[in-house]
Amino acid sequence: MRADTACPRCAGRLRAPNAWSSDWWCQTHGAVLPRQPAKRPNTDGMKAVVRDARVPVWLPWPLPKGWLVTGFATVGDERSGARAVAVALAGPGLLHGPADLLLVAEEPGVGLGAHFAGLPGPDPGLGFDADPPHVKLEAGGPSAGHGVPMWAVPSGEDRAAYVGEAKGLWLWTVLWPAEAGALMLERPPLLDLREPGIEISVPFGAPSPLLDS
Repeated sequence: MRADTACPRCAGRLRAPNAWSSDWWCQTHGAVLPRQPAKRPNTDGMKAVVRDARVPVWLPWPLPKGWLVTGFATVGDERSGARAVAVALAGPGLLHGPADLLLVAEEPGVGLGAHFAGLPGPDPGLGFDADPPHVKLEAGGPSAGHGVPMWAVPSGEDRAAYVGEAKGLWLWTVLWPAEAGALMLERPPLLDLREPGIEISVPFGAPSPLLDS
């Protein structure tokens, strides 16, 4: 697993703040928030993400049959808190073979979701929502009743990516391989792990290499 901070938009190395500048600096994208090394898929990693998150920590719940949580990634530092959170999952695809899913919640302009989707980014761009949404997800638990319209966006040939807006923030779902996008048709309900009183037993799997890409 990567051991240093990186640019959320390109995964490139960053120059840390110094006496002349308080910014983290990417040679390609300028001042950015730092993408931290991925946190391991276990209870301690999940609790650390929930503690630092300033955005939702979305998790499909209940998980689809056979699926496991495979890690977490955050963007931000001790000053900003986590302004983007990615939750990685893996399990059987609907058609054949294994599949991977990344759920990303982030503030506009951070660029983590666009990076994983394969967009030049940092956001989905104007006009992505010009057509009717391709699917709606329930975000915030069954009692919230908050349907989130999601649109498919152009992405790499090896993946399928959708984006929408939940709680005034970007919500991205990125799935590998591309045919795993069919999982979106099941409309998995999303739970924000920051919500008070949540007590669930999350199954964990091996760390996802996608979080180091």
